[in-house]
Amino acid sequence: MGQKRAIIDAAMPRMDKAFAHFESEIAAIKAGKASPNVLNGVMVESYGAQMPVNQVASVTVPDARTILIQPWDKNLLAPIEKAIINSNLGMTPSNNGETIRLNVPPLTEERRKELMKQIKAEAETCRVALRGVRRDAIEAIKKAVKADGLPEDVAKDGEDEVQKIVDGFSKRIDEVLTVKEKEIMTV
Repeated sequence: MGQKRAIIDAAMPRMDKAFAHFESEIAAIKAGKASPNVLNGVMVESYGAQMPVNQVASVTVPDARTILIQPWDKNLLAPIEKAIINSNLGMTPSNNGETIRLNVPPLTEERRKELMKQIKAEAETCRVALRGVRRDAIEAIKKAVKADGLPEDVAKDGEDEVQKIVDGFSKRIDEVLTVKEKEIMTV
């Protein structure tokens, strides 16, 4: 009984990590509204090291279509601007010597469909990761039956419990997808 619980408890952090990664990837996908998360993957050359934009500047959203980047060191204006251009965000930075302003363009229908494909691909990647964790947990339970004499009925309960956990995560993925789809498809 304790063995089954240990196997399931070992699988949970892996499932949580897969879901957390999915949520962070989805949050970074912009939906035509300004969000500081858009800059999460943008790295800037700063004093000989690659650093995320939010660690060398304050990133604010003054209105729904604008992202304002104010570097703490004025010497970083050009490197930040260059990093944004090279990151293919689809936004052209406007540098006024003090701050960098990014205007978020409204989404076209084609771009909305592209984003939905990307979001659904992220969801599928998360589901594949969850299925991998489920497979590993069920294999561990089956090994425990053969090697350690774990009773068959306890093993079956363990497999059912792992499946219920995966089903719960799958439902949460669907909920996140529904919210993001509504956000992206709303004009």
